[in-house]
Amino acid sequence: QDGRKRPSPPAAKMAAYEKRRAVPTPAPAAGSGPAEPGRAAAGELGSEAEFLLRAGVTAMVREALLKVLEARPEEPVSFLADYFERLVPASPGAAGEAAAELPGPPQRLARALWYVRLAHHSHRTAFDSNAGAAYEVLGAGGRRRKAGVDGRLYSELLRRICQHGGAPAEAAAALLGRVRCRDHEAVPFDVFRYGVLTCFVLLEFAAKADALFGILDGGSGAADGRVCQAVLRALEDALGIGHVALPGRYLEAGSRLGPDGLALAMDQALQERKLSSSMSREEFLKKATALFVAKVKPVE
Repeated sequence: QDGRKRPSPPAAKMAAYEKRRAVPTPAPAAGSGPAEPGRAAAGELGSEAEFLLRAGVTAMVREALLKVLEARPEEPVSFLADYFERLVPASPGAAGEAAAELPGPPQRLARALWYVRLAHHSHRTAFDSNAGAAYEVLGAGGRRRKAGVDGRLYSELLRRICQHGGAPAEAAAALLGRVRCRDHEAVPFDVFRYGVLTCFVLLEFAAKADALFGILDGGSGAADGRVCQAVLRALEDALGIGHVALPGRYLEAGSRLGPDGLALAMDQALQERKLSSSMSREEFLKKATALFVAKVKPVE
């Protein structure tokens, strides 16, 4: 009658639905029924985030990711699995190598050894952080001992580091004699870090010397003694005279042994018309690592 077209029933229903959506729904009173799905989900997310923060999971995962970035392992998943497994305190009934050890010095030594191996010593910040964590693990006090790292635990950790490397036993023993502390002595962190770092540098130095011998022997297992002696003299000259406070400098000095210098030394050795016996890989490594150990500054 008024000239306006009435909405069809479906359109009227849609308009009424949109009108109801525009009106805010009051929050339900306590005990009056289930909350709105959207608000319930937001509340659950908030409580989950708070739980992770309270439990320390967020910081733990962040620290684990930082360790992966520092170490850059070939198998990150295996690295993370081992990392989280080591975080769980071992018990006599638990499985795994770390859990097989009873609480005490053996377990602390295994954990400290794991820490110092997490990052290469060339990554100075990461290595110092891991060395600090290992120092705290070894120095943890108990009912029968005071907190702090003593010479016995410190020396045993160094022995384990060298034991799992390719350095000759004689060189490792000589190095430990230079950086070892007496069993009853309290070991400060700077001495602890110096000893750990020196052991790792020895292992790397031995690996580089082994690779160098692989060039000299040509895969035969024995090299010309004159050439080996010439290379050892060139290596000694590269290391220089005197003691250096930073063990990493020895590797830098050894890197100065360039191809030209080596070629010249070997050529001069071959020009000497003298009978020469061959030198084995073991003998070459002993002589090369002895040069390194002789340059290490003893711990006073």
